[in-house]
Amino acid sequence: MEVQKVKLRFGIIGNGVGLNRAIDIAVQVAPTDLSVLITGESGVGKEVFPQIIHQFSARKHGSYIAVNCGAIPEGTIDSELFGHEKGSFTGASDSRKGYFEGASGGTIFLDEVADLPLSTQVRLLRVLETGEFIRVGSSKVQKTNVRVIAATNINVDKAIQMGKFREDLYYRLNTVPIFIPPLRDRIEDINLLFRKFAIDFADKYRMPSIVLDDEAQALLISYGWPGNIRQLKNIAEQISVIETNRNLSAATLHKYLPGISSVKLPAIYNNQEDHKTFASDREILYKILFDMKNDMNDLKKLVVDMLQKGGDQANVREKNAQIIKKLYSDISPIDNSSTPPKTIEFKHEDPEHIQDTEEVFEESLSLSDKEMELIKKALEKHGGKRKHAANELGISERTLYRKIKEYNLE
Repeated sequence: MEVQKVKLRFGIIGNGVGLNRAIDIAVQVAPTDLSVLITGESGVGKEVFPQIIHQFSARKHGSYIAVNCGAIPEGTIDSELFGHEKGSFTGASDSRKGYFEGASGGTIFLDEVADLPLSTQVRLLRVLETGEFIRVGSSKVQKTNVRVIAATNINVDKAIQMGKFREDLYYRLNTVPIFIPPLRDRIEDINLLFRKFAIDFADKYRMPSIVLDDEAQALLISYGWPGNIRQLKNIAEQISVIETNRNLSAATLHKYLPGISSVKLPAIYNNQEDHKTFASDREILYKILFDMKNDMNDLKKLVVDMLQKGGDQANVREKNAQIIKKLYSDISPIDNSSTPPKTIEFKHEDPEHIQDTEEVFEESLSLSDKEMELIKKALEKHGGKRKHAANELGISERTLYRKIKEYNLE
């Protein structure tokens, strides 16, 4: 079935490559009974994909149960999932079927599966491997025929390393992985989604729809959207209700975007929590510049010492030493201007000797020059491929595109 038809049926909006790929995988895996693990940040719309898989499977006429594992208290999660017998614990006044028993022949969706306690994870692993489970307070083994689809928004590998998630359960659930990309990686879909939400809320509250001007649309795209589609929908509803002017400017939109004024520059990625990293590329470049400055100072000191201690041509060396000393004494803190490098030429005055020329360059320490140089090198290294260059620089492809236009590197 075509991806576009699936979008129309389930109300999915967007044409991003990552989104289309996720839908395609969901449709392909639906006819099988394989377990599926859906990953992605909170608010990207993971809950739609289990419904797609269920509706295009042979189980579509069976039960579909969605369970938010993070919303059920640890003391009752086993009872909710696997049921309990009468008197098995305080308050168990009657026997009760669990979700796995009730969904037999259908599909069960375990949202936020990484929040399950380790003891419950053991029970879930048994269901996945053998289809067997035991009610709380019972010793009788029961069978169930249910397909399990799970989802999580956390880094499962990290949870495994911390001992919070069983590795064997992860591999059993992750038979077919589906990744839902965040909204910031679906730039072409942001304005489309906002228009859809604005129209829906206009109908709901019986008022004209919000319209964004060009600058507001550009601001909408440049924002990081940490809350993804859920945040975008929430902001569209706020604006629809609060703003009386239906033509929205960038200045007005700016008030509804939390953290928009903070500088979002690339940061070093490091898995070790106890290792301090720099928060932005500005800090990284400053550290590089300070290190280079110290190296240059050390080098100049070394040259001065060598010239002062020389035996032959003492007079010439002494003159050169005085010149370099003066140069060294004139060194000021980091100069961020883009003044072209100066060249100082030292010549032997003795005509009987071959002319000896040294060149000392004052390197430009402008932050923008260094940033432009790094971008040029990354693009040259990867043959102009912006995606690979962005990965090399540790920034997003959108940020790299903006920098290329800013420095006119096209």
